[in-house]
Amino acid sequence: MKNGSMTGKTVLITGATAGIGRVTARELAAAGATMILVARSREKAEATRAWIKDQTGNSRVDLIIADLSSLAQVGDVAKQVTSRGALNVLVNNVGAIFQRRAESADGIEMTFALNHLAPFFLTNLLLDSLNRGAPSRVVTVSSDAHVRAIMNFDDLEGKKRYRAWAAYGQSKLANLLFTYELARRLDGSATTANALHPGFVASEFGKNNGRFMQVVMSIAQRLGAIGVEEGALTSIYLASSMEVERATGKYFVKCQPHDSSPGSRDQQSMRRLWETSAKMTGLAARN
Repeated sequence: MKNGSMTGKTVLITGATAGIGRVTARELAAAGATMILVARSREKAEATRAWIKDQTGNSRVDLIIADLSSLAQVGDVAKQVTSRGALNVLVNNVGAIFQRRAESADGIEMTFALNHLAPFFLTNLLLDSLNRGAPSRVVTVSSDAHVRAIMNFDDLEGKKRYRAWAAYGQSKLANLLFTYELARRLDGSATTANALHPGFVASEFGKNNGRFMQVVMSIAQRLGAIGVEEGALTSIYLASSMEVERATGKYFVKCQPHDSSPGSRDQQSMRRLWETSAKMTGLAARN
């Protein structure tokens, strides 16, 4: 496994102020990339930028402050990035789990809005920038939580019955269905699309919920989680290594291609999810 130089390349990463996103941003900056960090908290984003500069000596770190659960703010991010020119790598890293059902500003269930619709919409809006930066890459952080998940097309937003882990697993399955369909649609272009499982990482994941969930996640992480440095390795590899420059439509675990669940390979589900997502985000009306 060998990561490559990122000198002269521009990388956008979402969810870059904590966990594996923060480490991924640091390592790609260390490799010479110009970084664009998308974060909800300006305070955390400024602290992360200062940390990256201190750690790497690279001051080419731009910030865009946005709540990616909002479709309007996703659109604003895309406009800002497009105005800056070509994009070489997009790392869809942002994600969360919500113990109780909540809705975004658009009235969409938060897990589905943030974990799936945000990367779906942002990626599609940035395809022209990625084409200008080709050869370019789209890297999406999924999870092995997809393995036992199903796409409940009759109740995607958990309006009839909401279970936090089922909603999270469904969103991670959606990440894979999206990645595979995106790779198919980009076939013949110089833009690749891959997804990954980072491992069970000791991070802030899940700690945005109540005290009970915080305790459960803390115990689970102490018993079996890997560190954020190790958890970020596959994201860094897919974003930078020449070994995977032409790889597309694949799922990686520990920097190696891995078979995802049969459900994630169902082409009918890929098309149906894409069409549903395009309608929910308004992308269908743009095309």
